[in-house]
Amino acid sequence: MNILLTNDDGYTAVGIEELSSALGVSNNIFLVAPKTNCSGMSAAISLHKEIEVEEIAKNTYAVSGTPADCSYLGLLSIISEPIDMIVSGINLGANLGEDVFYSGTVGAAIAGRRLNYVPVAFSVAAYQPKHIKFIAKKAAEITQQATNLPADKNLLVNVNFPDLPAAAIQGIKITSLGKQEIPDTPQLIKKNQLSAFYSFGPSGTLMPNQTNTDIQAINEHFISISILDYNLTAVASDWGLFEEVFVNA
Repeated sequence: MNILLTNDDGYTAVGIEELSSALGVSNNIFLVAPKTNCSGMSAAISLHKEIEVEEIAKNTYAVSGTPADCSYLGLLSIISEPIDMIVSGINLGANLGEDVFYSGTVGAAIAGRRLNYVPVAFSVAAYQPKHIKFIAKKAAEITQQATNLPADKNLLVNVNFPDLPAAAIQGIKITSLGKQEIPDTPQLIKKNQLSAFYSFGPSGTLMPNQTNTDIQAINEHFISISILDYNLTAVASDWGLFEEVFVNA
C-alpha cells in the first residue's frame, strides 16, 4: 500500500520518524511534511503563495507551507505513484475534543477522504513521549485495521494514545469528541503603548454529564479512536425546519 505520511510538528519530529519506520515495514511510505512546526493550522492552505518543496531523501520531502499543503502537494504533484491512504502524525500532544477543529494533524489528514482507504490521524498525550516506539508500532497496527472500514468518502479516524507502556494500556475505546467549556482566557505576555501580545493556552475543561468521550478514555489509560464525519451538510430530514425559518418566513 502507498501511504502519504505527514504531520504538523515538522518532518524531523520524533513522532513522524518512528511512525514512518513502523509503517514502512509493510508499506511504501512517501513522507511529505512541514519544514517547521505548524501546529494549530487546521486545514489551512497557502493560497496563491509560493511554497518551497525540498527533497531531503528518496520519498522524503520538506515543505515550507502548511500541513494541508503537504497533503495536497503529495497527492497532486510531487508523488508520481497513486496514493492509497493518508496517515498524519504521530502528533506530540493530544488532539481531543473540540481541539480537532484547529488541529493541523487532523487538518492534514482531511485531504485523504477521497482515497481508497479512510485517512487516520495519530496523536499522543505528551510533548516529550517516553513510549513513542511502542505507540508507533500500535499505530501501524491500527492503520492496517482501518483499511477494513467501508470506503465512506466523508470519514476520518482520529486516534489518541496515552503516553504509557503496553502493559499499562487498558485497551481501545471507540469514543465521541468531548464537549469542552469556554477556552482559557488568552494570556497577556507584554504590552506597550501601541500593541499588546497574547498567547493562547489549552482548551476548556470537559463539560459535565458526558460519557464515553475521548478525553475520558485518555484519562482512564485507554487508546481513544473517534470516527469523524466530514459530511458538513445538515441531514436532509432537518431541511423542512430550515425552510420554515429561511424560505417560508
